[in-house]
This record gives sequence, C-alpha cells and structure tokens, in this order.
Amino acid sequence: MNTFKFFPEGWKNETITESKGILQGIVEKCDENYNLYVKLDNGKKGIIPRKEVEAINIDENGLPKTNLCIGKVHKYVQFKVKGEEKGNLILSRKEAQKDVIDSIKNELKVGQTLNGIVKNITKYGAFIDIGGGIVGLAHIEDLSVARIKSPFERIKIGQKLNIVVKSIDRDTGRINLSYKETLGTWEENVQNYTAGTKTKGIVRETEKNKNGIFIELTPNLVGMAEYKEGLNYGEKIEIYIKKIDYDKKKIKLIVI
Repeated sequence: MNTFKFFPEGWKNETITESKGILQGIVEKCDENYNLYVKLDNGKKGIIPRKEVEAINIDENGLPKTNLCIGKVHKYVQFKVKGEEKGNLILSRKEAQKDVIDSIKNELKVGQTLNGIVKNITKYGAFIDIGGGIVGLAHIEDLSVARIKSPFERIKIGQKLNIVVKSIDRDTGRINLSYKETLGTWEENVQNYTAGTKTKGIVRETEKNKNGIFIELTPNLVGMAEYKEGLNYGEKIEIYIKKIDYDKKKIKLIVI
C-alpha cells in the first residue's frame, strides 16, 4: 500500500513563496485579532490571518471560532502560501483544508495508508488528523486484534502514526480508519514465537468461559490458555507456548 502524503517531497529546498503544495509549521502565538504566527520547518515565519485559519468549523460570519485559533498555539498546522505582504509570508490553512477535502473526494481510496496524528481519544475510539485538519475515526476494535478496554492502551494524543483507510463516505466526508492493519499480519507476528518456549503475555480476558482465557502476545497476536483463577485484566504474565497451529492461525498457551 502506498502512503498518502499531502506534503511535497523536497519542499524545504524550493522557494517558499513559489510553493503550491501543502506545507507545515508550528504556531508560535495568536494575537488579539486571532491571527496566527507560524514558524516554518525551514526557519522562515509567516502569518495565518484569522479568516484563513479554518475552512470547516466556522461561524455565521465565515470566521473560525476564537477558541479554535487560540487552541492551535504551540501545535503544528498545515497551510498553503498565498503570497507575501510587508515582508511577511501570508499563509492559509483554509486553502490547505480545501485541497485535502478535494483529495478525499477524488483520490483517497479504501485500503490506502495515511500519515496521521492522534488529536483526541474517547472511550469508543480515536480521532486522527490525516492532513489539513481533516479528521477520521478509528474505532476501538480497529486499534488492535487483541481486545482492549480503552484506546489509551494502544495510542496517545499527539502520537504520529500510519493509519489505513477502512471506509469513506464521500457525501459527508466521514472517514473510518484502522490502526491494526499497520501492526502486521498473524503470519508476520507469529514468526517471533516458537512452540515449546516461554514468553510474556498480557491478560485480555478475566471471566471464565468454555474456551479459555485470551492472552495478548502482541497487539495483533492473541493466544488462548485454560482459565486460571486470580488473573486480572491487563496483567503481564509469563506463559508457555504449547502449540502453534499455522493452518487455523491459533496459539495454545499455558499460564505459568
């Protein structure tokens, strides 16, 4: 799978005022008029006027809410260069967002790998910025094969990661993402384990059932052991790998 990028390769070497791609920089401050002052990755600086801060979340006057402007201080943002005025580069995050929205409608494909940044985490999943302020949702069941109770067990806010497009609603712009697709297949993960050896695992099931108890070896590799009293969810334990069934993709474990 190809990685979908909004940042042109080698942009740091081109003349910044001639760039037609989406660039990136960190917001250093927000003034009393809610304009953003940005330091680019190549050391240059620019201004994002308030009206150019947002294309998606805007008020009835077509302006981004003040808290959205303030909330971007000390954070990376993506933008396009509109020009230069009185020695200052004039930047537009709004134009960058429009480009990304167009790309989503016309180019983004299910199964494609994206670069993302975790923006928010809830009990049911994680919201991930895939560029230009466009956010997709990775549901908790799409964060790993191993069952978890909270997304915080897998990722954290501000984390940069690769993410795979699971589905796209081109009418609403809603994007569902999957993180577990980037964590390796069963076959790839099981190569690190051998039957007849001891290793560490994490308890992912604590209630007795007819099949047994699930033990996580890696986020995308789970084995099963016979139920044992006294185990707690999330507990790290030592286990013995009794059998690896490559045909059925199952691992039989013994809790030591």
